[in-house]
Amino acid sequence: MFSNILIYFVVIPLLMLGLLAVSQNMKQIRAVAVTGSLALLGLSVYLLTDYLSLRAAGADAPMLYTDSWSWFAPLNINMAVGVDGISIAMLILSSVILLTGSFASWKINPHPKEFFLWLVLLSTGVFGFFISIDLFTMFMFYEVALIPMYLLIGVWGSGKKNYSAMKLTLMLMGGSAFLMLGLIGIYYNGGHTWNIVEIAQGNLIDPSWQNFLFPMTFVGFGVLGAMFPFHTWSPDGHASAPTAVSMLHAGVLMKLGGYGCFRVAIYLMPQAAEELAWIFLILTGISVVYGAFSACVQTDLKYINAYSSVSHCGLVLFAILMLNTTAMTGAIMQMLSHGLMTALFFALIGMIYGRTHTRDIREMGGLMKIMPCLAVCYVIAGMASLGLPGLSGFVAEMTIFIGSFEHTDTFHRVFTILACCSIVITAVYILRVVGKLLFGPVYDEHHLSLTDATWWERTSTFALIVCVAAIGCFPNFFEELIKFTFSPQIFAVIGMN
Repeated sequence: MFSNILIYFVVIPLLMLGLLAVSQNMKQIRAVAVTGSLALLGLSVYLLTDYLSLRAAGADAPMLYTDSWSWFAPLNINMAVGVDGISIAMLILSSVILLTGSFASWKINPHPKEFFLWLVLLSTGVFGFFISIDLFTMFMFYEVALIPMYLLIGVWGSGKKNYSAMKLTLMLMGGSAFLMLGLIGIYYNGGHTWNIVEIAQGNLIDPSWQNFLFPMTFVGFGVLGAMFPFHTWSPDGHASAPTAVSMLHAGVLMKLGGYGCFRVAIYLMPQAAEELAWIFLILTGISVVYGAFSACVQTDLKYINAYSSVSHCGLVLFAILMLNTTAMTGAIMQMLSHGLMTALFFALIGMIYGRTHTRDIREMGGLMKIMPCLAVCYVIAGMASLGLPGLSGFVAEMTIFIGSFEHTDTFHRVFTILACCSIVITAVYILRVVGKLLFGPVYDEHHLSLTDATWWERTSTFALIVCVAAIGCFPNFFEELIKFTFSPQIFAVIGMN
């Protein structure tokens, strides 16, 4: 088992949990969190370079590094692992945000040991989900990632934290119930196997059953992707969560929804996707525009970013449902882009709140004079969100809209144009917040005594900014990484054009 590199994405977090459990002071807790996160990031980078070398050498299997260990033979349940370029991109994203979230939680109180224990357990579920190609173990890791959110928000959150934690948990568990039923249906109608590759290559699910199972799996994952009308848990959850949890939640956890919609619903049931995509295109199109409009009327910084996330994650699902390679490539790049820039936003909001003790933009102003480093970082995050060329948001959104406009029928083009309107709305609320928050007169003279970013805060924000700029300046690298998943051979295997 341990000869497969992928298993270490679960082993390292488990070792971190053990070391955190015996840590005696804050210094040891920080050391475990940062060292473990760096190890996961280093492992992700090594996996990336090795994967690219294997592809360059001619490896053409849909998934590489595949392995399987029997877990429960009567139901053919295996601990089956494997990755492609999309999986690796998500692993790198998760590693970066876990590392930067650890720095953002440098002064977490109370109960820092317990906080990092739950945070690492959440990360264990995320990493396990992205390496799994067995539907049962994927679902198990999915649940492991969701459960810690209740305590992380309920104990360390702020505002209506108990209400937000309960609402989030109940709505996501409701989505999990739909998902579980869909996965059981796939197992019984997909040759009694849980293996994603085997089901896809054999095109094993009968088209009549696909039309029944596709909505269950897409809705099940779509709830976590904040798809309208199942999005209402997201703004409250983000607003009440502590900084690192908001970073991981919006930056990584919501990506499980988009990844699952593609990897399970679209990949395994392509005929149903082609037939039923129009229904979910309407819902995701509403998410894109509604989320952007809702962000415009908020005054709480976290709620602004939370509704912005509803819009941007809706754009991911919208692009996946276009069912062509260009739009889907844009969807994956949007997952990376949104994960990084929303983590940057939440990190900065937490740092500003820790100094001003308010998130209400009506009670702040002139922060550029007081904390210029944090202010400049916030401007960069805002420019990435509204699609400034040279940053990640531009290449992701342009790829999505170009791919979406490849459809020549009126329905798809009308909804593409409506989705494009979100760019203008995003510019409105971003520029409004930047102007009110950072420029103009200082709202409270007491704020003049506040300090700028510390070294650990700069480490967290600068790392995220570098990644946002890397995607914006070198999009070809990421397109090359993920393109094999959308190659004609694979689309032919799963029955898509």
